[in-house]
This record gives sequence, structure tokens and C-alpha cells, in this order.
Amino acid sequence: MAEQLGFEGMPQRLYTCTPSRLNTWLDCPRRYRMTYLDRPMPPKGPPWAHNSVGASVHNALAGWWRLPVDERSPEAAGSLLVRGWLTDGFRDEAQSAQWRERAREMTERYVAGLDPSDEPLGVERTVATRTDRIAVSGRIDRLDARGPELVVVDYKTGRHVLTADDARGSLALAIYAVAAARVLRRPCRRVELHHLPSGEVAVWEHTEESLARHIRRAEQIAAEAASADAAYRELAGPATGSRAAVPRPREGEVDHGPYDELFPPRPGNLCSWCDFARHCPEGREAAPRKEPWAALPVDAP
Repeated sequence: MAEQLGFEGMPQRLYTCTPSRLNTWLDCPRRYRMTYLDRPMPPKGPPWAHNSVGASVHNALAGWWRLPVDERSPEAAGSLLVRGWLTDGFRDEAQSAQWRERAREMTERYVAGLDPSDEPLGVERTVATRTDRIAVSGRIDRLDARGPELVVVDYKTGRHVLTADDARGSLALAIYAVAAARVLRRPCRRVELHHLPSGEVAVWEHTEESLARHIRRAEQIAAEAASADAAYRELAGPATGSRAAVPRPREGEVDHGPYDELFPPRPGNLCSWCDFARHCPEGREAAPRKEPWAALPVDAP
């Protein structure tokens, strides 16, 4: 990792990040560069319908918990979903309307299984923590208090039913658990993925050791990304700071040459879903671009 402070004995500057930033580096350094470093950011592709579904459901559930307790009914959750429905990415108005109804039913069914009086400690709550290497923050969908312990709850609306292995392996959930425990000074080891389409809940009980392993992993990822960030700044010039204004090719041209050694592409199936596929010939060759509504379950109307 490149030195960031020039005085011997001075502490190394913390790498400020979110779980999304760390995971983006793991998935594809080129996408990481275009997302977090290139300024202006390269134009993205069209929005995704499945992201509209997910955001609409998350917003409705957050709004439901903010209602007075006596107004927290399944019908109220459905009404919030309909009022806040996002239409980006759908094939047409008919598909959007079909999915709005599907999402409303999904949200009402989920809320019907909740106790409206069981007040969470946090809804869409931002938590943060730091080690001697990273300063990491993120937003938790819901933070529950169950007895003396905290539980991290993450809502999922995708087509794949999740398992305990998904909860166990989630870097984000582990970071949230560590951060919540430190902020609120209460134990937090249990993480849950609530899959609304199926009603399944994937659970994992971390140990102190498993949480520590995730934090070490986050530090290792951050060290790689921070080193590449520093080299990027050197290439971009001294006056531009961490969000350098890098000269970009004209529309329709692609030139990643100066940065490919630092930020190589990682072509694979995920390239079909990349927002920056239009700027990445390797990604376009690896996987065909999907329609914006392609991630919606195939059994949908």
C-alpha cells in the first residue's frame, strides 16, 4: 500500500469506504474506477427495473415504520408502495403496473407477519466504525433489539431465494453488525436476509472470530483499492485531488490504456448487468447486454 503521509511515525490515512465500494473493487477494478474515481463519471446505461422494485419496496417499509403504531397495517404498507412506486426500467406502462401490484401484495404479505408495536432501534440507519486502516460506514435497512442483543435485518426482493451461506458470507452484513455493536454498545452477531418474494429468512449467527475475519478481509480489500487510488491520482495530476478530472475520450471512443494495469477489467457473466458496459469492450464480449427488465422473475406476468 502506497505511503500517504510523508512524516515518519505519523499514522497512515484511513481509507474511507462503504461495503458497496469494497465489493465493487472485488467485482471489477475497472468498474470501481469509473464509479468512484473518474470525474466526470462516464455516462451509465439505462436504469434497471429490478432496482426500481427494490427501492420502492424498501422505501415503503421504511415509511411504514415511521407511521404511528396504530396506523401500521398491511394496507398502509401497500398504499405507501403504490404512492412511491418508481417506474424506471420497465418495458412499458403495463409491465410497470403489473409489477406495482405484485410488489404491493409482496409488501402487504410481509408486513402482515410483523408486530407493529415491536419498534426497531433503527430504520435506514447509518452506522460507522473504524479500525487503524479503514473508516467504513453503511446504512442498515432495519436494526432490531431482541433481548440484550441487536439484529441486522436486510430486505431482499430479487428472484433468487437466499440461504444461510449468503448471510454468512455477506461482507456488508458483517460490517453492519460490527458497526452497530460499537455505536450502540450492545452485542450484535445475528444477521438476517428477509426475502420478501418467498417469505424466507436466511439467518447467520456470527462469532467474534467470524466478524473479525470479515473486518480483516475488508482491510485487505481496502489496502488494494487505496494503493490503486493513490497511483490514479499520480497519473491524473497533482491538483485534482481524490476525484480527479481525467481526460476522457470522445463519445463512442474507449481508452482505458493508462489505467488498465491499475484497474483491470474482470470480464464475466456480471458484465451483462454493468452500468458501464458501453465503455468496456471486454465486458461486452464476455456477456451480452440484458434488457432493463431482464432480472425480474420469469414467472411474472
